[in-house]
Amino acid sequence: MAKWTMRGMDEYAAYLQRIGKNTREILGAGVYAMANTVADAVRKNIEALPAKPDIEGIEAYRQGRKAQLTISEKRGLEEGFGVSPMQNERGYLNVKLGFDGYNSVKTKKYPQGQPNALIARSVESGSSVREKSPFIRPALRQTQNEALKKGQEAIEEKIKQAEK
Repeated sequence: MAKWTMRGMDEYAAYLQRIGKNTREILGAGVYAMANTVADAVRKNIEALPAKPDIEGIEAYRQGRKAQLTISEKRGLEEGFGVSPMQNERGYLNVKLGFDGYNSVKTKKYPQGQPNALIARSVESGSSVREKSPFIRPALRQTQNEALKKGQEAIEEKIKQAEK
């Protein structure tokens, strides 16, 4: 936590007013620092996922066996992953990490491409047609303490800037 010395109530009141004007900015810096820490770990895990050529995925589907992630699906996950803009939900500042858009694997059911969120969910938890390869939960577990530390550092830095 940030440390400061109080010399009088007027100084304390002025300090709180300076900090209060920038509360959303200060807390937002912490929220984004935490989210970016976790997002970087998820991106690394996506890069580390094993991927097979697209034709092998098609053959596995036709033969009725479970398929691994294909190269095109993996590329879609890499391109579609991101951090949402910050939102204020009943006094809580939140950002979401997730997948947006479609990959380049066009099927009869998905003519514009498969939804990246669907592929991410099936890779993370497995499905009747896909083998399980968790990549989000391990990133969350690995970065929990580091994310809190980075968020605290970002908030302290913003508070120091507001003190000037």
